[in-house]
Amino acid sequence: MKLWTLATFCAASLLILSGCGGNTPQPADEIKIDKTLPVIKLTEKGPFVDMNAAAFEWSAIEDERVKGIYIYKQVMSEETSDLSHYKTINNRFTTHFLDNEIKPDTGYTYTFRTFSEEAESPMSEMKLINSLPVLQSVVWIQSIQNMPRTAKIIWRPHSNQKVKSYIIERRTLEEENWSKIATVDGRLNAEFIDVDLKDDYVYKYRVRVLTYDGITSSPSVIVQVVTKSLPITIKHIVATTDLPRKIEINWEKSTTEDFTRYHLYRSESSDGTYELIAKLYNPTFTDIVEEDGKEYYYRVSAIEKNGLESINDKISIQGLTLIKPKAPSLVEAKVVDNRIEIKWSNKDERVKKYTVIKKAKTGWFDAIDEEFIDISGKKFIDAEIGPNIKYYYKVFAIDEFGIKSEPSIEVEIKTPNTVANNVKKEEPKEVSAKTQNKKVEVIIPMQDFN
Repeated sequence: MKLWTLATFCAASLLILSGCGGNTPQPADEIKIDKTLPVIKLTEKGPFVDMNAAAFEWSAIEDERVKGIYIYKQVMSEETSDLSHYKTINNRFTTHFLDNEIKPDTGYTYTFRTFSEEAESPMSEMKLINSLPVLQSVVWIQSIQNMPRTAKIIWRPHSNQKVKSYIIERRTLEEENWSKIATVDGRLNAEFIDVDLKDDYVYKYRVRVLTYDGITSSPSVIVQVVTKSLPITIKHIVATTDLPRKIEINWEKSTTEDFTRYHLYRSESSDGTYELIAKLYNPTFTDIVEEDGKEYYYRVSAIEKNGLESINDKISIQGLTLIKPKAPSLVEAKVVDNRIEIKWSNKDERVKKYTVIKKAKTGWFDAIDEEFIDISGKKFIDAEIGPNIKYYYKVFAIDEFGIKSEPSIEVEIKTPNTVANNVKKEEPKEVSAKTQNKKVEVIIPMQDFN
């Protein structure tokens, strides 16, 4: 009720003072006192005192000689402060005065004089007031710990009906000063969530309340929050380098308490851009790669239930698919007894068999394109040849997984005119081959005809 009365009183005083216009009289250097002028006498209801304001009320002045009222003020806490003229009310009908230049928990002395055109009244009785102390902040506050990159604080709503909002202040262990980071509107609001924080980091918080008339309270007690740490880094990652067209990646099982899954990343270079290729629940993965000798780099991270991800950019593991076997080296290629004999060498122990590719152009529109597979030895005899034809041969090595080497150099052999056409003879025992014949029709452009 007292606060409502003060608010109404202050509003009325402002309206009255705002109506005072013109030049504002000032006390004369040599004051002439007229004891017949009425002396201000405060009513028993006042003064009304708050943290940042004081309001005064006095009886109406009937004496028509009075032109207004001088107000004198002194700050008791300042040693250099003297009682001096503070304000002038330039209207004798005014019966209220509001001083909103008040500091909390501070003593002030006031006195009043009426004045006419020629003189001033005697000083009124001095009135000593003491403004209310600073509003206390919330009396109970608590922090919520171990949240992912987030801090939460809760408090009990303030009991003062004048509270408009709560001011949240924060600092870290490295900072000396507090920073205002947020304002929570509404007296009954009682929580604040701070986001985008560092992992495994200490933050301190405190709360001030702000009233509708601009009063900021003292700070609350300080609470501390430690954000959640990242999951434990995955260690002992290994990747294979000898499997055909696949890479197996294995790593140590995560020991993070609230672990949910793994993220596997892959890049074509150790310092390149890593792409997420798999989300896994077990510490193993087989990467199917349709290339021989393909190199990839891998990183693995652990994810916990809140989505926090362990550090993974410190460890990159190289994986490699099985490389191609070594290409054969041609040793000899010649025509012997109406047959073409080709010999090669290869010291790669992985090689289990060979493939020979034969090509030739036998006419304007005909060509030969044949593949001889599953050759177990290092010699190939071709008895199906014709006279005066250029034949081309390439040899590939094949390992136990069917991986084909790069081709040998291509050899060109031209048969003499005396070779018997389509002579078929039994191949030597060391040649074991399956033939895949391909007959290719050759179209000659018009400009090539005679």
